[in-house]
Amino acid sequence: MKFLTTTAIVLTLAGGAQAQNDCAAGQTLRDGTLTIATGNPAFFPWVIDDAPQSGEGFEAAVAYAVAQEMGFSPEQVEWVRASFDQSIQPGAKDFDFNLQQFSITEEREQVVDFSDPYYTSAMAVLTTQKVVDSGIEPSVASLKGLLWGADANTTAVPMLTDLIGPDKQPMLYGDNVDVTAAMQAGQIDAALFDLPTALYLAAVVVEGGTILGQFPADRSENPDQFGLLFEDGNPLKDCVNAALANLKDSGKLAEIEAEWLQQATSVPVIE
Repeated sequence: MKFLTTTAIVLTLAGGAQAQNDCAAGQTLRDGTLTIATGNPAFFPWVIDDAPQSGEGFEAAVAYAVAQEMGFSPEQVEWVRASFDQSIQPGAKDFDFNLQQFSITEEREQVVDFSDPYYTSAMAVLTTQKVVDSGIEPSVASLKGLLWGADANTTAVPMLTDLIGPDKQPMLYGDNVDVTAAMQAGQIDAALFDLPTALYLAAVVVEGGTILGQFPADRSENPDQFGLLFEDGNPLKDCVNAALANLKDSGKLAEIEAEWLQQATSVPVIE
């Protein structure tokens, strides 16, 4: 891969899709192709029906919008699959960038690179109707006494400490599948997820699942912000950041969020 000159970066930031296409030239894994990774499987509402090539779902739509800003047509986008844990490890990647709700953290940025944020997530409390019927209320005081579960590989544990400060040490699991299974088995009372994922899990995965409430992003000192993930040192990041800046300035990114995540707005706020 060749590195961008300062002049090229400035032109990229100043120009439209054509300039960004020049910026991307020679920077992708395959000339003329933008290789994008997502999870295996990829879930609603981030990707609809596990088919990112459809462009349906928030992250699928963001990926194609970024690609277009960079000068790539839909036919020039190639999708690959990568696990969450594999992607945040150091080393060579088989994608140009990856999006599957990667929270930007200082620890991860030591081994991979991230774009500017494309989404700032509210965090929601996933629980079961049985727990709600026991008298739990959408308040921090009520939530402190619950037994929480969390994926040890995500930012859920520090978010729990930041937002709730549980009385009991959270139960840690290898992935979110194990977290939801523990909830189904009655081993834990609740878990924190980004709001769109929590809505999906409550509706489809956890029997009797329900959303007790949400913490708006500004309630946390360090709100969860999602970034596109790159191999460490990948110069393509500058082109992608320019594309994201254009999408934010034009209002397109907000339109995509409204289209695919608007159902998340009716969840009560935790006081």
